[in-house]
Amino acid sequence: MRKKLFSSILLFLLLNILIKPFWILGIDVNVQNAVGAEEFGLYYAIFNFAFIFNILLDLGVTNFNTRNIAQHNHLISKHLSGILSIKLLLFVVFLAVTFLVGLIIGYNSRQFFLLAWMCLNQFLNSLILYLRSNFAGLLMFKTDSLLSVLDRLLMIIFCGLLLWGNITDEPFRIEWFIASQTLSYIITAAIALIALVHKTKIRKLTLNIPFSIAIIKKSLPFALLVLLMASYNRIDPIMLERLLPNGNTAAGIYAGAYRLLDALVMLAYLVSVPLLPIYAKMIKEKESVEAITKMVFVAVFALTAAVAITLSVRSADIMQLLYTSHTEQSAHTFSILIFGFVPISVTYVFGTLLTANNSLKQLNILSAITLGINIAINILLIPRFAEIGSAWASLVAQSFVAIAQMIAAFRIFKFKTDLILFAKLAIYIAAIVATNLAMLHCETNWIVHIVVVGIATPALLFAMQLFTIKDIAAIVKEK
Repeated sequence: MRKKLFSSILLFLLLNILIKPFWILGIDVNVQNAVGAEEFGLYYAIFNFAFIFNILLDLGVTNFNTRNIAQHNHLISKHLSGILSIKLLLFVVFLAVTFLVGLIIGYNSRQFFLLAWMCLNQFLNSLILYLRSNFAGLLMFKTDSLLSVLDRLLMIIFCGLLLWGNITDEPFRIEWFIASQTLSYIITAAIALIALVHKTKIRKLTLNIPFSIAIIKKSLPFALLVLLMASYNRIDPIMLERLLPNGNTAAGIYAGAYRLLDALVMLAYLVSVPLLPIYAKMIKEKESVEAITKMVFVAVFALTAAVAITLSVRSADIMQLLYTSHTEQSAHTFSILIFGFVPISVTYVFGTLLTANNSLKQLNILSAITLGINIAINILLIPRFAEIGSAWASLVAQSFVAIAQMIAAFRIFKFKTDLILFAKLAIYIAAIVATNLAMLHCETNWIVHIVVVGIATPALLFAMQLFTIKDIAAIVKEK
């Protein structure tokens, strides 16, 4: 299992490092520069609004399906047809609820037009994630990995042509950006569906009402969890847009600061994709998950902390490189937001473990508390500090839920508290901070600064024996 996890994560990371950073830093950034912070902020606020209600498209079916198929492979043919039918019905519910809430909060005609397109994109993305969950459940990580980047690769091609292909004399419009996503999702969903139908030999969709009700009942705890997590992760730009007179601009600045964090978090998320079915299988077979959890946690925490500290101290250089306006505000916001990379990544380890164990009650309670913390801090800080206040709200909320999930996992699985390990991690963080301060004192170029820290990080990991050659050799040799 450790070897399968290690090789799967490497493949996921390789493909996504090749594709998704270019999408976010090449396409997404240039779209914001082309349309301006206010226009992009409008898009970003509506996107996050639609994303919060995304759970209505799924009701936790995807997470449930990954865990269920990993433990019961033979059920895939029975479930596929029924769940696809359910998702089509859920799309209708999603549209109705999203538009109703949009009407309540006062969206205008253009906002509704953009919302309609983004609702379609949310449905297509949800469909792709469900189809991929079947490949993940079957531990077919190569297929899942390829599908995980296909949509973004297509978006890069379509948006690249519109941005730099000189195929139109009109200025780039945000509607083109959304339409490029739609076409890319349609192509990816079609390829994934064809591959899965070929694997399962399904020939038609059938709606089985008792089966649908049973699946939804089993998935509802997952649905509540995803709704709460989406809310505390995505509510910040929505509150900025609604609470401030210049809300679109503030949301655009926040989007610019959040973009690089979003790209990095995606890499952490990819670790959890193979981790969920592997955890589920190990728990079913009553294998200890302590060793694999410790290994992944140490790697994730150590690497994300080094990245967060380094990028925070160089925030001004990075934002000036990416954007043509509002760089000072974006840099200040980013210097706070980027520290959220550490707790968010930690939740992808311990939250995934608790999900695989079906400890959804604990996760839902913690997520509800986290949402309350986030909203309260946003209401308190946004009127005075705008996007800076939202950045602090996000960091505090993410830190709380990460620590709480770790404590819950230790109690449920009776993990031993390794004080020596935590002491080593504290010393490691101090060394990373010292390295960054030394590079700042030397007034080196920011690229040289990042390269030096990039070399120092693995050296410190091995020197302090947080990760050893023996660990890597054991994973590679493991049968």
